[in-house]
Amino acid sequence: MGDGRRRPNPLLWVWYAFGGRLPSRYAEWVLHDITTRTWVLRHLGRSLVQVSPGLLVLLAPGPLWVTGMSLLGGVIMALWYSVAYMEYTCEYRLHKHGYPVGTGRATREAASERNRREQAERYAAIYRS
Repeated sequence: MGDGRRRPNPLLWVWYAFGGRLPSRYAEWVLHDITTRTWVLRHLGRSLVQVSPGLLVLLAPGPLWVTGMSLLGGVIMALWYSVAYMEYTCEYRLHKHGYPVGTGRATREAASERNRREQAERYAAIYRS
């Protein structure tokens, strides 16, 4: 990244995915992570990492289809709750890294407003001339 954001190494990222607080030098990256265009996909990726230890259930004795279906049900429920509380979780994550509550939503709204304005200007330039 050429804009000054430092990305955490894989071990620190896993710590972050499980809810850990990164050192302050990564605060700008955390803001980017929570407010970028793909923030929902990034959140789902962190959620999948959080439920990944559940794969150990496949080692349980018994029919594989039973343990597989149990695992699938658990992952679906985990993702369901993760999506339900996604915005609150992301705001709390930002708060832990020193940002005031509401920063994520405000940053995403400002970016989407900027994108809408740019699209309207492009549309006007093409079709309103």
